[in-house]
Amino acid sequence: MRENEAWIVSADMGLGHQRAAYPFRDIAFERIIVANTDACVSPKERNLWTKFQAFYEGISRAQKLPIIGPWIWRAYDHFQAIRPHYPFTDLSKPSIGSTLLYNLIRRGFGAGVVTCTRKREDLPVLSTFYAMALAADYAGRRDVFCVITDSDINRVWVANDPKKSRINYLAPTALSRVRLLQYGVAEERIFVTGFPLPAENVATAREDLARRLEILDAKGLFRARFRTALGQLAPAAISKGKRIDHALSITFAVGGAGAQAETARDILESLAPALKEGRMRLNLVAGVRQEVRDYFIKIISDRGLEAELEKSVRVLFAATKDDYFPMFNALLRETDVLWTKPSELCFYAGLGIPIVMSPPLGAHEERNQTALMRAGAGYQQEDPRAAAEWLSDWTQNGLLAIGAFNGYLNVPNCGTENIKRLLFASDRSSVELRNVPPTLREPHSAD
Repeated sequence: MRENEAWIVSADMGLGHQRAAYPFRDIAFERIIVANTDACVSPKERNLWTKFQAFYEGISRAQKLPIIGPWIWRAYDHFQAIRPHYPFTDLSKPSIGSTLLYNLIRRGFGAGVVTCTRKREDLPVLSTFYAMALAADYAGRRDVFCVITDSDINRVWVANDPKKSRINYLAPTALSRVRLLQYGVAEERIFVTGFPLPAENVATAREDLARRLEILDAKGLFRARFRTALGQLAPAAISKGKRIDHALSITFAVGGAGAQAETARDILESLAPALKEGRMRLNLVAGVRQEVRDYFIKIISDRGLEAELEKSVRVLFAATKDDYFPMFNALLRETDVLWTKPSELCFYAGLGIPIVMSPPLGAHEERNQTALMRAGAGYQQEDPRAAAEWLSDWTQNGLLAIGAFNGYLNVPNCGTENIKRLLFASDRSSVELRNVPPTLREPHSAD
């Protein structure tokens, strides 16, 4: 038995919650429990999860439906809306969503996971899905930790009676800490840790940034201007006088529900000449969705780019998420620009990767987009049909290099290490957390 182990709990709802759990596979007792598919979940509860997941993924793709699609999405988005941060107000009163979830938990939702963790009650429970943290807390489990997977969250993440809850929240940003205070969570149960990034990528982030800047700063304008700062953070970035001979590598990742896959068609159309000439590379990430992978292969064929497959065009697909996450993390080391909707992948800017953001889906993604732009690490996409033009311009003028550097500098990348320290500390109040933003506001500020 390893000295430091914990129950690691996630949920199969797109990719975000499982992506956040992946970095803790080395401390997981027995396995990472996926709450809606694990063997410990009863058939009745699993059936409820299946309906819930189908609803979630269906809503994510609803915008494509003519006439009624936008209306359906607006109705759902209104339900998951998030209040503005300012002015600071008391939002601890239960919402409709939190009350509905509380009633589900009372009727046994999450009971399978809770029962499973009873085998070792001396181990902490780390959940990347709020409902399972709330279920464990309701059942009286001690040492329950909840990883916040977005820069801002809905009231549903917090117990109906936050004063009685003993959940410890692990917040990725200082503003998400403020939100938890508004929802009534006790100050001593909120820790700003940063988002849990894969340790293998964090270990090489500085080296990868140095390589990336050689490509993103085509004319050396950024490096010339910020030579002193670069010399301190990434000395290798200024060691070469000329740009290395390497194509710009763009990774386009769709959401776990397959939303926005059609954008790849316009990207391919625009990049086709550059791909054939070897000036750019395009990685299309289908995740674990066979239908998205097949769609990517079709549009590659339709544009006469079959000969470029596994050369300047690659499709990343895996049969399982356990296979997908390490493949994706390895691809990030070769990636110069990550193009995705502003999901949890926005936090990967902390690895020194500039993020190009497709339109957000939902209030939480809108907040992720705002947070990343404030950090200077991400940009809203321009017209995908002209992607070759603006991506080339952004490498010539150093804009993407600025985004890469700002992400490495301003987006915390030690979340995994910080969370592990808190999990196993005897006195959490004295734990030193690395590379986190300063505390913004104390509870009395609401007065």
